[in-house]
Amino acid sequence: MKREGGKSATVVAVVTEPRFAQRYREYLEKQKLLNRQHRVEKMPDGTVALPVLGETLPERHLRELSSRVAPGSTCVLTQLRDPAPSKKAQGCSPAQRLCVEVSRWVEGQGIKWSSELEADLPRSWQRHGDLLLLSEDCFQNKQWKSLEPGLWEIVASALCVQRLAKRGRVSPDGTRTPTVTLLLGDHGWGEHVDNGIRYKFDVTQCMFSFGNITEKLRVASLSCAGEVVVDLYAGIGYFTLPFLVHAGAAFLHACEWNPHAVAALRNNLEINGVADRCQIHFGDNRKLKLSNIADRVNLGLIPSSEEGWPIACQVLRGDAGGILHIHQNVESFPGKNLQPPKSNKMEREHWPYPQKIITNLWENGATRDSKRKMLSPATKPEWQSWAESAEIRIASLLQQVHGKPWRTRILHIQPVKSYAPYVDHLVLDLECRPCTLVG
Repeated sequence: MKREGGKSATVVAVVTEPRFAQRYREYLEKQKLLNRQHRVEKMPDGTVALPVLGETLPERHLRELSSRVAPGSTCVLTQLRDPAPSKKAQGCSPAQRLCVEVSRWVEGQGIKWSSELEADLPRSWQRHGDLLLLSEDCFQNKQWKSLEPGLWEIVASALCVQRLAKRGRVSPDGTRTPTVTLLLGDHGWGEHVDNGIRYKFDVTQCMFSFGNITEKLRVASLSCAGEVVVDLYAGIGYFTLPFLVHAGAAFLHACEWNPHAVAALRNNLEINGVADRCQIHFGDNRKLKLSNIADRVNLGLIPSSEEGWPIACQVLRGDAGGILHIHQNVESFPGKNLQPPKSNKMEREHWPYPQKIITNLWENGATRDSKRKMLSPATKPEWQSWAESAEIRIASLLQQVHGKPWRTRILHIQPVKSYAPYVDHLVLDLECRPCTLVG
């Protein structure tokens, strides 16, 4: 820290032994003499220097400290040259620190700092180890281009990372490949830790959703001991790993068709010590050869996992059934018709004995009204309408796949996050059990 004119800054401090430092601090704070802009420093001889306000500390305060506050203590004044700023003085947010350092550097390059440039700085980002992933809506001004690559070194330094990347829009290629540009560094592999689970992946090839943390924690809390689980959209292991590491699944079949995600998944299974309990099925899960093995199926694809519903029914155990965790984005616009969505005609065509099977759906459980009461008071009518429609559709698919009627029951509707005021990412926990036709 320098004063104007290039001279070193000095601050007056009172010195005492470490065991008396807290008493000194309390006294100085009470007397409004403590200099909060600078850090308490440890001196070479082991004593402690507490910065104070003003050019000196009046003699009466020195006497009070050594005689009443801490009798027998060393109490002398010193001057600290270039004292370190306190945490409070450093307490500006990372975004504020970035603005200060970038603006100073930009002006050093002969470019006038402007409100337009300041508004174009990032306010949030994803941190993956020593790699920072910036959002697509920052550094869009044309002036930034002339400042590369030095600009990225300043940004990385201000945010305390070694590498930088910038996210674009997700490619609509079926594998949800992110459009990411590496700005600083020689590779895009980063690491993130959630709930004790390590996820390593290449940010230029795979996505990582922070918004799914509540669902990952919920999956981790499930009791899956002895169960075989099928994860139809495994990705880098978002839910595969919680099922194996924390929920205690006996074995898991992970389906994924993005080769980059598969590479990350293999690595993540190894580093988390669960590779021996997982088989990866690379390719389109609609062509999966597995059947009649799963106690539980995870369908973690949004905006809709409907294309995976038939294969989910196929892999469920035919003798005992199991539970489906069905992800879906559900709209709840005001005034929207609450009739079950789009698939009613298809459902009716799939029921050979519509009235008998629909009646059977509600047996051994509750009436439709009592089932409504099982849902959380916070459950929106649109959520419930979608869940009931999915329940009927799944029962129809199970009948087709296994050649016998099934009973389905809504166990839980879990909101994960909102994409917009009226679009919610939900997970439906649906229990599916084989049964005999009534009559």
